[in-house]
Amino acid sequence: MPNIPKIILLIEKSRSFGKGLITGIVQYSNHYGPWLFYMEPEFYRKGTIQSFKWMNDLDADGIIAHTWDVEIIKIIVDSGLPSMICGISKPVSNTYRLVTDEVAVGRMAAEYFINRGFTRFAFCGFDNMVWSKRRRENFCRTVIEYGFEICLYRQSKASHLLNEEKEQDNIAKWLKSLPKPIAVMACNDDNGKNILAACKIAGYEVPNEVAILGVDNDELICSLSYPQLSSIALGTETAGYEAARILDKLIKGQKIAKTEKEVPIFPVHVVTRHSTDITAIEDRQVAEAVKYIHKHSREVIQVSDVAAAVGLSRRTLEQRFRKLLAHSVHEEIINTRINQMADMLISTNMSISNIARLLGYQYPNNISRYFKQQKGMSPSAYRRKFSPK
Repeated sequence: MPNIPKIILLIEKSRSFGKGLITGIVQYSNHYGPWLFYMEPEFYRKGTIQSFKWMNDLDADGIIAHTWDVEIIKIIVDSGLPSMICGISKPVSNTYRLVTDEVAVGRMAAEYFINRGFTRFAFCGFDNMVWSKRRRENFCRTVIEYGFEICLYRQSKASHLLNEEKEQDNIAKWLKSLPKPIAVMACNDDNGKNILAACKIAGYEVPNEVAILGVDNDELICSLSYPQLSSIALGTETAGYEAARILDKLIKGQKIAKTEKEVPIFPVHVVTRHSTDITAIEDRQVAEAVKYIHKHSREVIQVSDVAAAVGLSRRTLEQRFRKLLAHSVHEEIINTRINQMADMLISTNMSISNIARLLGYQYPNNISRYFKQQKGMSPSAYRRKFSPK
């Protein structure tokens, strides 16, 4: 009987990030395994000595972990087992890493708000978390590149001693100092939930006065929030699958390419819920035009249809549209339909031809050309990169 690899998963499994990683790992095992998985519920409460003993006693073949705890990371590295860690600062020894593309996360959040017409921006995060600081830096960088200013929430030095209610009170005081309406990026969905609570404390309407976007798309948190929280979905399943593939090579003693030493976790798309479901454009007719385009994203519409729907001549609409959004009505139509196609490539198993036809394109090559111009890759490459395996 062949030896079945024993794999330790040190991954928090109740949240969407961890569940996505585990789903991808299991999918790889189903295709190329089987593997035996071991998850120790008491791991994070036992202490380092007992945890180290537990892993030694298991005689495992590899580890996949999601942790920022330096002591746990040291235990994993010192074990000498082939490992993939989300939270390690750089690859070391036989241990490689998964890393979220924070540049892309920050840019996606900023451009999402900008495309909805916002001109005032803020970021709220956890000052003591490396990943939060990176998201803040890249969100700020993109907002500034577009010529806007940004406001930042700074936690008190004793923030780690504050309970959730006190932190929400502090965020509420900060919100009162900001101009309105404003678009706020939360470092993750938990933080987004706190900002929503702070808006209630401060008496601000969401999304009319404060629009809030989280990260992780944890459906439980986003759906239980009131109003429901919009969020950036991350490609954790794809990353989990790729991490398992590389770990398999490590276990088998195969050569690891330089490009395989880091597994990127890319942001896939924004899931819009009530917390950002607004177009912050002061020109009412331009705002209505954008809403019309988004509402009819699966239909073949022309610029003349949009102009007629909002009661403007085509020429006037184009002039006002370009002045406020810096692109044409036709570009808004194409971009909206491309984003619709991207969502369908990931969330359905429909063929590219069927998706194109559903969006009203008789010839799939036409939308594929537009898709590649916007996303930098073909629809088939996009599906391979971001869809769960």
